[in-house]
Amino acid sequence: MDQDYCPTDQPEMTEEIQSWMDKAFQMAQDALDNGEVPVGCLMVHDKQIVGQGRNEVNETKNATRHAEMVAIDQVLDWCRENGKNSLQVFGNTILYVTVEPCIMCAGALRLLQIPLVVYGCCNERFGGCGSVLNVAGNIIPNTGGQFKCIAGYKAEKAVEMLKTFYKQENPNAPRSKVRKKE
Repeated sequence: MDQDYCPTDQPEMTEEIQSWMDKAFQMAQDALDNGEVPVGCLMVHDKQIVGQGRNEVNETKNATRHAEMVAIDQVLDWCRENGKNSLQVFGNTILYVTVEPCIMCAGALRLLQIPLVVYGCCNERFGGCGSVLNVAGNIIPNTGGQFKCIAGYKAEKAVEMLKTFYKQENPNAPRSKVRKKE
């Protein structure tokens, strides 16, 4: 999609949404402080955090350890520990995340039938909620239910955190294989 996609005329942010999003931003700051892409998220069920995550890609050297995937694993653990049906829990859980979920994460959220995703800034490179591909709303057979999105809470802050990360050297990035001219 084009860069004008990111929705701006969203429903008013309630105090509850703002409170949960502020906690997600704390997780994103923790990621940034630990050399990770600054994305943080919470999964809230019945006004209780049942999963939270921040990116752990560099730390684990596993490209799938996005904040959402870390939180999903925590929800599954919470369900096992509390004798809850995970699909029922996910079906009544709201995900709060600082950056639009990528296509992979949006696909997982759809399969788990998460009804609502609240995010900060759009993800123009990998966004799965409309910026690149609308996994959240496309009708794709046998892939769970569509989910709603509320975008834009502190989007500027999320973008600034991403810029801060990308300005610094990533010690886990592979060495450049470009030959220098002599």
